[in-house]
Amino acid sequence: MKKTVYILLLSFLLTACSAIGSKTEVEKKNFSAMEKKMLLQKANKYNNEGVKAYRKGDLKASVAYYKKSIKIKERVLGVDNLNTATSYNNLGLVYKRMGKHNEALVYISEALKIRERQLGRIDSQTAQSYNNLGTLLAKMGETRKAITYTEKTIEIKEHIVHKEKIDIAVSYNNLAVLYEESGDYDKALTSYFKALKINEKVFGKGHRVTHGNYANIALLYYTMKKFDEARKYAAMAKKEPETMTLAPIIVD
Repeated sequence: MKKTVYILLLSFLLTACSAIGSKTEVEKKNFSAMEKKMLLQKANKYNNEGVKAYRKGDLKASVAYYKKSIKIKERVLGVDNLNTATSYNNLGLVYKRMGKHNEALVYISEALKIRERQLGRIDSQTAQSYNNLGTLLAKMGETRKAITYTEKTIEIKEHIVHKEKIDIAVSYNNLAVLYEESGDYDKALTSYFKALKINEKVFGKGHRVTHGNYANIALLYYTMKKFDEARKYAAMAKKEPETMTLAPIIVD
């Protein structure tokens, strides 16, 4: 009995995967720039109609529109393109809402594979796919697998938030440098403290990055002739400011 069920499931997956196509089955055609533009406009129109149908609750129509959009995207962009992956993901979510979980699993999984290949694991779109797969597996009764994918989602999002906080602190630090160079010391000090507040939370007070913030503040206070404050932050800075490397300031 188990063998029969396994064969039936394998047969379904092979059939469903063939609907998506492969790099050999769905060849990316060479189109002129104008042809490509027109075809993608048509694909986007179908995609938008699919969204409208989904919102109205007309799920069958939504599936039909998404499939038309996917067919064009596979030919124009290829099956390993992020735009195509978005359509796979959308179609999978429609199937999920329809209760067609096996079909949903095929398309959501394919979107995840493409995003991992093209964007890497630490990306918001990849996290979205992990989340979609986790909620789908939960509906399918695959609780343990759902937990695994949901944990991966959280791990990625925490990493992204962490990186964004670091980037914001760097930007505040760069802004402070610019204000200091322009002679606007009060605004420079405000920006340095905003960078410091983030870095103390992210790295802790004993990290070299935070020590660099203390050193920058101490030097600015010294320039402002506020010597007591300068001594206070100089004492907190265990590393010399020269050892700190600031991210480059990019002006477009």
